Amino acid sequence: MAYDEGLAERIRERLSTDPDITEKRMFGGIAFLHRGNVAVGVTGDLMVRVGPDTTEQALTHPGTRIFDMTRRPMRGWVVVAGSAVAAQP
Repeated sequence: MAYDEGLAERIRERLSTDPDITEKRMFGGIAFLHRGNVAVGVTGDLMVRVGPDTTEQALTHPGTRIFDMTRRPMRGWVVVAGSAVAAQP
């Protein structure tokens, strides 16, 4: 599945002022790394590092679910459905 380049560009614009952000192709999409650690990934959906203390709060937003790639839920990460962010400015 191809990643949403429009969404990646929106993220790129938002993160462009941080010199510690780099990009890398991963997960069949693109990841934005902060000091070498994945912070956001764009595939068909959006993977976001929110931190363990704010996971539950992040899950209250529409279209979010816990990140679970290997049947081991990862606290501190959420997935946002691509459809939930597709039309956001």
